[in-house]
Amino acid sequence: MKHPVHILLCLVLAAFLTGCASRNLVVLLPDQDGSVGAIEVANARGTVTLAEPGGAASVAAADRAPKAAKPMSEEKISRTFREALAAEPRRPEIFLLYYQRDSTRLTDQSTALIPRILEAIGERESLDISVIGHTDRIGDRKYNFILSRERARHVRDLLVEKGVDAKLISVTSHGEDNPLIPTPDEVAEPKNRRVEVVVK
Repeated sequence: MKHPVHILLCLVLAAFLTGCASRNLVVLLPDQDGSVGAIEVANARGTVTLAEPGGAASVAAADRAPKAAKPMSEEKISRTFREALAAEPRRPEIFLLYYQRDSTRLTDQSTALIPRILEAIGERESLDISVIGHTDRIGDRKYNFILSRERARHVRDLLVEKGVDAKLISVTSHGEDNPLIPTPDEVAEPKNRRVEVVVK
């Protein structure tokens, strides 16, 4: 599965779906960033693969193969699964802060995002903030790991200076691993020089 997916089972929503007592319905939803993975609905009788947003499959009974169902529109998904969607945990808000080359200096555009991050932390009353540092592939791996850690600590310190409790912030360093844009070694890629801030 390349991307996270959300799965809704009508078994959970039996009161809201006609005939749901005798069948299960699986619907594939896109992730927060709009990407869509894939999921297999399978039993001993067969398999159906869902790879499009709104794709659906039904299973009438354990001894019957899953069948592709008519894709569901966003409006129908919202209407049918209203209560399940309302109960779904709020999705994290993710911010990408970019850095100048070989430094712990944010770009001007990224510096301007700090107030929005603080606003998200306040709105959510967040108790779980992840700060993850990255670099591009210029330089050796050990140096890049240290640099990405310094970048993450820099962002943590900016948030703490603005009143965020340091105990709520976890700091991780990925160095040149997990790039946004895969490149060969020694290629400068500005989008890989970043810190990801995940506010839950």
